[in-house]
Amino acid sequence: MEARTRDYLEGRFGDYYRSADVALPPAPERREWGYIPWSAGGTTMVRHQSLLDVGDLGDFLSRTAPRHVYFSSARFDDPGAGTMDEKGWQSADLVFDLDADHLPGVDPETTSYADMLAACKDDLLNLLDILEDDFAFADTQVVFSGGRGYHVHVRDEGVRELDSEARREIVDYVRAIDLDVEGLVGTESNRGTTRRVLRRRGGWGARVHDRLIELAENLREMDEASALERLQELQGIGEGRAKTILGQVHNNFDALREGNVEAGGPGTRILVDALAREATAAETAPIDEPVTTDTKRLIRLPGSLHGGSSLRVKSLERDEVADFEPLEDAIPDRFRGRDIEVRVTDPGPVEFDGDSFTLSHGDQSLEECLGVFLMARGRAEKVTE
Repeated sequence: MEARTRDYLEGRFGDYYRSADVALPPAPERREWGYIPWSAGGTTMVRHQSLLDVGDLGDFLSRTAPRHVYFSSARFDDPGAGTMDEKGWQSADLVFDLDADHLPGVDPETTSYADMLAACKDDLLNLLDILEDDFAFADTQVVFSGGRGYHVHVRDEGVRELDSEARREIVDYVRAIDLDVEGLVGTESNRGTTRRVLRRRGGWGARVHDRLIELAENLREMDEASALERLQELQGIGEGRAKTILGQVHNNFDALREGNVEAGGPGTRILVDALAREATAAETAPIDEPVTTDTKRLIRLPGSLHGGSSLRVKSLERDEVADFEPLEDAIPDRFRGRDIEVRVTDPGPVEFDGDSFTLSHGDQSLEECLGVFLMARGRAEKVTE
């Protein structure tokens, strides 16, 4: 990035902060603060700052116009101390990070930025379902990172003192790492006897049970050939076993609906195993483990701007997530309404502000919000107007 471009972006970030109302996180005086200025290279972080060092946040942001702004998930006795040991750790929010570059099946070299963000939002919805349904977390904040994904901050009092190992167990559950399918099955009394059934009141057992019922209902509506073909798509189920399972679907549907894994003999258990694999492949969230297990993590400040995109790090209400379009809804209004001159250095397709188009190489006039987006992403440089 050329010096003229850095100076321009720094100036416009400062203009944004002079009119923005950036909210403080809970207990801001107990958190460490850090930022990256608009220096050449753009990777040197200034950290070990307390709110006392920073002063009034709005004034600090408008004066320094940083490229990136962070605060710690942790609360400390002395957040401005120069070493972690001297800070005196008290507790930490439980933070989840989803990064579009790290999603299974997404190749950053061939997938557009917009498509990566869309895939990331699907995984965010999976994550929120797990956090709400399985853990019943109540004090949560969902944030678009301004870059390639989303953060979820959990601040329930019961999680703030968890150590890294306990947080890793939560990661393993969310990602269904080494999921114990046998543990999803329990026993219950039934007319004086006991039977083995899926634990269907919540968690992964309920997810597998939902898939079992949905599959059984679909099979009952299919012709025999289609039903057998569908069953044989599942791992471990051949033609003979598929016929046995299909017979149970038609003749003993009530037992399957109750989660009875003994109905239909070993074929039903193999079916449950296959559906567990499907559930974990489709409904897990590929969160970044080091972020969640780190009890002293620096995380982006909601309301700030992301220096690699110029988009807002935007806090979202839960009911806003499904319809949120980051490349439209996170564009700062401050950068709308006028055109600027830039030199496009990386031409090609762009999806931005609800539109798709192809940029040509060279000097051109663009709406400022698009121009700063391209400059921040390294696809354009500022030219003298």
